[in-house]
Amino acid sequence: MEILQILLIALALSMDAFAVTVSNAVCHPDAPRRRLLLMPLVFGVFQGLMPLLGYLAGSLLSSIIDRFAGPIAFVILAIIGGRMVWGGAQALRRGEANAVAEAPRQLSIPAILAQGVATSIDALIVGVSFLALDTNIALAAPLITVTTAACCLLALAIGKRFGLLLGDKAEVIGGIVLVLIGVKALF
Repeated sequence: MEILQILLIALALSMDAFAVTVSNAVCHPDAPRRRLLLMPLVFGVFQGLMPLLGYLAGSLLSSIIDRFAGPIAFVILAIIGGRMVWGGAQALRRGEANAVAEAPRQLSIPAILAQGVATSIDALIVGVSFLALDTNIALAAPLITVTTAACCLLALAIGKRFGLLLGDKAEVIGGIVLVLIGVKALF
């Protein structure tokens, strides 16, 4: 497999992490910069690690991975997104004007790690296909890592801008985005 093909796969794999990063940045505009910058690092590492694990697992586990990857990603993202929608809806119902701008939001490390796993499960399956296609995994995994991290850095900038525009509706919208990404993982 040529480097251009691997790069295109890396971009495709990074799109879920990109969307989650935008969503997190929108929902947590007051999160500390270090916490926000943790997302590109975590998402990049998981996106690069999963193809490596898939490559190593190979044909032994490919049918199991393929069967359960979508439902696992859906459950993780639906729980996280559902909690965001619920919390945002509660704030809107109580009439907390500009809650996003006034109250600091918690973007926890466990949530970022769970999102990293959920958004990279499809990369596990790609790793199995890399084995079948005799792809150089030593080149592919780092390229996927760097591509995802770069896309997530761009997503942070986009998310910060939209977070200011959306105000107190950001958490609900971000939660819906996460749930929709989870639903997409089922198909």
